[in-house]
Amino acid sequence: MRSLLRGIAGAAASAALLAQGASAQAPPGETEWKPETFELANGMKAVVLPDHRAPVVTHMLWYRVGSADEAAGKSGLAHFLEHLMFKGTDEIEPGEYSRIVARNGGQDNAATYFDFTHYHFRVAKDRLPLMMRLEADRMTDLRLAEADVVSERDVVKEERRQNVESDPAAVLDEKVFAALYAGHPYAVPVIGRMDEVAALTREDALDWYGTWYGPENAILVVAGDVTAAELKPLAEQIYGEIPKNGDLKVRAWPTVKPIARSQELSHADPKVRQPNWSRNWLGVPIGHADAPALNVGMEILGGGRTSRLYRELVEEGVAVMSYAYSMEMEAPGILSVSASPSPGVTLDEVKAAAISVKDSLLKDGPTLAELDRAKRSLAASQVFQRDNQVKMANWYGAQLTAGQTVEEIEAWDEAVAAVTAGQVKAVLNKYLSGVHHVDARLMPVTR
Repeated sequence: MRSLLRGIAGAAASAALLAQGASAQAPPGETEWKPETFELANGMKAVVLPDHRAPVVTHMLWYRVGSADEAAGKSGLAHFLEHLMFKGTDEIEPGEYSRIVARNGGQDNAATYFDFTHYHFRVAKDRLPLMMRLEADRMTDLRLAEADVVSERDVVKEERRQNVESDPAAVLDEKVFAALYAGHPYAVPVIGRMDEVAALTREDALDWYGTWYGPENAILVVAGDVTAAELKPLAEQIYGEIPKNGDLKVRAWPTVKPIARSQELSHADPKVRQPNWSRNWLGVPIGHADAPALNVGMEILGGGRTSRLYRELVEEGVAVMSYAYSMEMEAPGILSVSASPSPGVTLDEVKAAAISVKDSLLKDGPTLAELDRAKRSLAASQVFQRDNQVKMANWYGAQLTAGQTVEEIEAWDEAVAAVTAGQVKAVLNKYLSGVHHVDARLMPVTR
């Protein structure tokens, strides 16, 4: 691709493209919020999420590949490459990428999950062209020295020690995922298993990079003070010159199978100060027809201080904490109910109390007041999300990489508003009653 250094020298010309497109911004006082989309000739899709309150943009590049796409024995490879993407290219010295971002007043980061890997920065609008050139450069010209690979592998191993192996709750979470998703890639930790991470090589990383990283497997999400009319010429100039990879692998996962039997897992550790119990079921994937009613139902059950679990367990002194949630992913996600007992209450007692609250909701369904509160709460969360560039870009990126369209994402608010009490009762009984589950008990070590 064209030299990044020449691209940096031409940043003023790119900035002029932004200025030329300024007239396309929403006029002062315009309140309508409407995402805009376009697609480049090389297959890269783009979504613009407008926020003209300040001359700042959040730029995210999402790749439709995550840890669930790894081959057996190579766990942690997607996350490992995420780290290595901050090393050098033909034009940028190792470690210089983040320093360039910082010198231009920006912040950068990245994340890997089962379904995706994304890279993002937040920067003043006039620095957007330079940041895009940096991102385009490492899409095609990543260079990895063996010493950098070895040192970064040690960083990832230490990250696992600190974030998983020294955290009893994280250790138990890995066990829960392994039980819920037996035979599916979601059973394998995103960060990888320690022995497999330790064996990852430079060749593994470069093979992953060449197999999955290309414009046709990427989705550009930009939130902030920019319009599609401004961004598209820049994207065509910077990302559009990157040819299709042409040999990208197509995602292929096995089907998530129903849990074969209910089971209870436990983990005890001296570091545990507050015991906790949870019950976990398989849920639905992103975009499933039951997702809106499930979200409303789980919000009623344990979504906050007005939820049944909070009112009947926490306010009554049975639990210090209790909640429920629905988490959707590209494959079926998780439905979970959790509670931590108050002093003097056993784990078995708080478990029985939480199950009783859940069963009561399944038997009688929600009241109209509960239904209204839950829908209002979910609607408010969406409004607050739109008030935060990073959160909104994350919301759209996760949905888009799972195969949703912008139109389907925008229809979410209306779908939630249309949920009825009967639908809530029906879906909760469908997914939380008469199906196998995985219970998890986190306990202190008793002396």
